[in-house]
Amino acid sequence: MKTTTKPRQLVVGGVEVSVLRKCIKNLHLGVYPPQGRVRVAAPLKMSDDAIRLAIVTRLAWIKRQKSKFAEQPRETKREMVRGESHFFLGKRYRLKIVPGTGAAKVLLPNNTSMELHVPVSSTAEQRERALHRWYRAQLKELVPPLLAKWQPLLGVTTSEWGIKRMRTKWGTCNAEAHRIWLNLELVKKPVQCLEYILVHELTHLLEPSHNARFVSLMDRFMPKWQFYREMLNRLPVKHERWGA
Repeated sequence: MKTTTKPRQLVVGGVEVSVLRKCIKNLHLGVYPPQGRVRVAAPLKMSDDAIRLAIVTRLAWIKRQKSKFAEQPRETKREMVRGESHFFLGKRYRLKIVPGTGAAKVLLPNNTSMELHVPVSSTAEQRERALHRWYRAQLKELVPPLLAKWQPLLGVTTSEWGIKRMRTKWGTCNAEAHRIWLNLELVKKPVQCLEYILVHELTHLLEPSHNARFVSLMDRFMPKWQFYREMLNRLPVKHERWGA
């Protein structure tokens, strides 16, 4: 017997909703950053009409949440030129391009400047790739100590974790495989936001859905998690147009 179906799209009251049927007892509805993606997890035997009715009853709340995410500030498009603002762990740095002949590298000589050392003939795309490589390396150093801290506290262990550039999620968890993915953009946010997302995904190893038990577990392990969630949702998101 299949325990999960492929997601399908419904449009209710002008709102596009991703519906996933799972082997669960109750329907769960959420609106997720950064673009206000609406997702419903419904019992396998629940009819489309029943799902639509459940969505309609919460349509006003859904639209309020989507409006909140739509109003979230967006970064301007980055041209990878001198003087641009770039972020690392919640701090703003002014970019300084340093032409050279060696391999590309990033340095933070002080609390306000980010030096990008690149070949003289480098293009904007090559500079961006170099910065992303540095971001990825930094995030790979930040995560292991947090895992060492939180996995014993939650009593869980990941089999694998990784970093992705994701359009619609800050993190994902495959509870069956004990695998976690984190959004590369988290390296730009305060470390508390990274820690919150990591704990969120680790908690899914105990409770795969966003039900009352999940909330209770988050309250127990990280009492200020909702504060960190709001902090993350108030921060600017990438200029790139995020998909549904």
